[in-house]
Amino acid sequence: MVIRAHVKAAHPDWEFLDAASGEEAIVMVQQHTPDYCTMDINMPGMLGTDAAEQILHAHPAIRIAIFSANVQDVVQQRASSIGTFFVAKPVTEKSIHQVLTYFAGSK
Repeated sequence: MVIRAHVKAAHPDWEFLDAASGEEAIVMVQQHTPDYCTMDINMPGMLGTDAAEQILHAHPAIRIAIFSANVQDVVQQRASSIGTFFVAKPVTEKSIHQVLTYFAGSK
Protein backbone atom coordinates (compact mmCIF):
# COMPACT_ATOMS: atom_id res chain seq x y z
CA MET A 1 0.00 0.00 0.00
CA VAL A 2 2.91 2.35 0.64
CA ILE A 3 4.13 1.87 -2.92
CA ARG A 4 0.66 2.51 -4.33
CA ALA A 5 0.25 5.70 -2.30
CA HIS A 6 3.55 7.12 -3.55
CA VAL A 7 2.93 6.16 -7.17
CA LYS A 8 -0.66 7.43 -7.08
CA ALA A 9 0.56 10.76 -5.70
CA ALA A 10 2.90 11.09 -8.68
CA HIS A 11 0.42 9.70 -11.24
CA PRO A 12 -3.16 10.17 -10.03
CA ASP A 13 -4.51 9.24 -13.47
CA TRP A 14 -3.03 5.71 -13.39
CA GLU A 15 -5.30 2.73 -12.69
CA PHE A 16 -4.21 0.21 -10.09
CA LEU A 17 -4.91 -3.51 -9.71
CA ASP A 18 -3.96 -5.61 -6.69
CA ALA A 19 -3.16 -9.31 -6.69
CA ALA A 20 -3.00 -11.36 -3.50
CA SER A 21 -0.61 -13.96 -4.93
CA GLY A 22 1.80 -14.57 -7.77
CA GLU A 23 -0.72 -16.81 -9.48
CA GLU A 24 -3.39 -14.12 -9.25
CA ALA A 25 -0.95 -11.56 -10.67
CA ILE A 26 -0.38 -13.77 -13.72
CA VAL A 27 -4.14 -14.08 -14.32
CA MET A 28 -4.68 -10.32 -13.88
CA VAL A 29 -1.94 -9.51 -16.37
CA GLN A 30 -3.50 -11.90 -18.90
CA GLN A 31 -6.84 -10.13 -18.47
CA HIS A 32 -5.69 -6.50 -18.28
CA THR A 33 -2.11 -6.31 -19.71
CA PRO A 34 -0.78 -3.37 -17.68
CA ASP A 35 2.17 -1.25 -18.75
CA TYR A 36 3.87 -1.49 -15.36
CA CYS A 37 3.88 -3.84 -12.40
CA THR A 38 5.29 -3.73 -8.89
CA MET A 39 5.68 -6.97 -7.02
CA ASP A 40 7.15 -8.30 -3.81
CA ILE A 41 9.38 -11.35 -3.95
CA ASN A 42 7.65 -12.98 -0.98
CA MET A 43 4.04 -13.56 -1.96
CA PRO A 44 1.59 -16.32 -1.08
CA GLY A 45 2.04 -19.25 -3.44
CA MET A 46 4.81 -18.74 -5.96
CA LEU A 47 7.63 -16.26 -5.50
CA GLY A 48 7.26 -12.85 -7.09
CA THR A 49 10.31 -13.51 -9.25
CA ASP A 50 8.73 -16.69 -10.61
CA ALA A 51 5.46 -14.86 -11.34
CA ALA A 52 7.38 -12.00 -12.95
CA GLU A 53 9.31 -14.42 -15.14
CA GLN A 54 6.08 -15.97 -16.42
CA ILE A 55 4.51 -12.56 -16.95
CA LEU A 56 7.50 -11.30 -18.92
CA HIS A 57 7.63 -14.46 -21.01
CA ALA A 58 4.05 -13.80 -22.16
CA HIS A 59 4.23 -9.97 -22.12
CA PRO A 60 7.84 -8.83 -22.58
CA ALA A 61 6.92 -5.13 -22.89
CA ILE A 62 5.66 -4.88 -19.29
CA ARG A 63 8.10 -3.15 -16.95
CA ILE A 64 8.27 -4.92 -13.58
CA ALA A 65 9.86 -3.60 -10.40
CA ILE A 66 10.41 -6.17 -7.67
CA PHE A 67 10.62 -5.01 -4.07
CA SER A 68 12.26 -7.08 -1.35
CA ALA A 69 13.87 -6.75 2.04
CA ASN A 70 16.10 -9.66 1.03
CA VAL A 71 19.09 -7.88 -0.49
CA GLN A 72 21.34 -10.90 -0.98
CA ASP A 73 23.28 -10.82 -4.23
CA VAL A 74 21.63 -14.02 -5.47
CA VAL A 75 18.16 -12.46 -5.05
CA GLN A 76 19.16 -9.28 -6.86
CA GLN A 77 20.84 -11.27 -9.64
CA ARG A 78 17.73 -13.41 -10.09
CA ALA A 79 15.54 -10.32 -10.39
CA SER A 80 17.94 -8.76 -12.89
CA SER A 81 18.38 -11.97 -14.91
CA ILE A 82 14.66 -12.18 -15.66
CA GLY A 83 14.50 -8.56 -16.79
CA THR A 84 13.03 -6.85 -13.73
CA PHE A 85 14.19 -3.86 -11.72
CA PHE A 86 15.17 -4.78 -8.14
CA VAL A 87 14.36 -2.35 -5.32
CA ALA A 88 15.52 -2.90 -1.76
CA LYS A 89 13.06 -2.31 1.05
CA PRO A 90 12.23 -0.31 3.03
CA VAL A 91 10.31 1.67 0.44
CA THR A 92 11.37 5.31 0.35
CA GLU A 93 10.54 8.30 -1.80
CA LYS A 94 13.94 7.82 -3.43
CA SER A 95 13.23 4.18 -4.32
CA ILE A 96 9.80 5.10 -5.69
CA HIS A 97 11.45 7.80 -7.81
CA GLN A 98 13.91 5.19 -9.13
CA VAL A 99 11.03 2.88 -10.08
CA LEU A 100 9.11 5.68 -11.80
CA THR A 101 12.27 6.60 -13.72
CA TYR A 102 12.64 2.95 -14.74
CA PHE A 103 9.01 2.84 -15.86
CA ALA A 104 9.40 6.09 -17.84
CA GLY A 105 12.37 4.61 -19.67
CA SER A 106 10.03 2.16 -21.40
CA LYS A 107 8.39 4.78 -23.59
